[in-house]
Amino acid sequence: MRILITNDDGINARGLKTLEGIATELAGPEGEVWTVAPAFEQSGVAHCISYTHPTMISEMGPRRFAAEGSPADCVLAGVHDVLKGQKIDLVLSGVNRGNNSGENAVYSGTLGGAMEGALQGLPAMALSQFWGPGNAGLEDPFEVAAHFGAEIVRKILETPLESSHAYRTFFNINFPPCAVGDVKGRKVATQGYRSGTSFSVLPQDSPSGRRFLWAKGGDQRKPSAEGSDVALNLENYITVTPMRADLTASDLLEPLRAIE
Repeated sequence: MRILITNDDGINARGLKTLEGIATELAGPEGEVWTVAPAFEQSGVAHCISYTHPTMISEMGPRRFAAEGSPADCVLAGVHDVLKGQKIDLVLSGVNRGNNSGENAVYSGTLGGAMEGALQGLPAMALSQFWGPGNAGLEDPFEVAAHFGAEIVRKILETPLESSHAYRTFFNINFPPCAVGDVKGRKVATQGYRSGTSFSVLPQDSPSGRRFLWAKGGDQRKPSAEGSDVALNLENYITVTPMRADLTASDLLEPLRAIE
């Protein structure tokens, strides 16, 4: 198996090291793991690509490349330059430092990498480690992802999933904020929504008088609908959410036909 991996926390991120271990286990002794990751952190860039300027790419070591671009840029670089003409069996993105449950999925560069893999016609998954009091102080805060990652990816790959949808499915996997021994299991879940919280900005004036705005996230422990990824992660379950790049609000198509 030949696996392409990327992330949005940058090529030196601890979570990427965890993903390398997961991918190596999946690929097996005869397989290959290729890394194309952002040279610098790209958190919150979603599925953006560097459409108006070129992306510099540098070889950092055997099968390891850094690109000055987004996770989606890295997947494009991996598919069409680094591994051009070679069969890629799987794209993995992560392991993100922090959850990509709920509305975070919309902003996530980690999911952006997986989405681009799916748009390239490849099996693709995003892996994220929820951060919280239950794991932030551990020697390895990514231990749940490291312990269960390969197993859950393998189980998804082994599950027969047929779909006639034009947009290929990718998978959003979130690991709960706890130690390995406290994980209750895994659940297939819908994307949740944290009511009463959202991203905002924190203004700050520099000594020179210039105005700067810092993006600020909301409370990650806000309640969400029962059975959603957010709720289940906070109950110490690993969640898997199938996703597509199709943004159509299908439930509103029929009512909206009144305007035709």
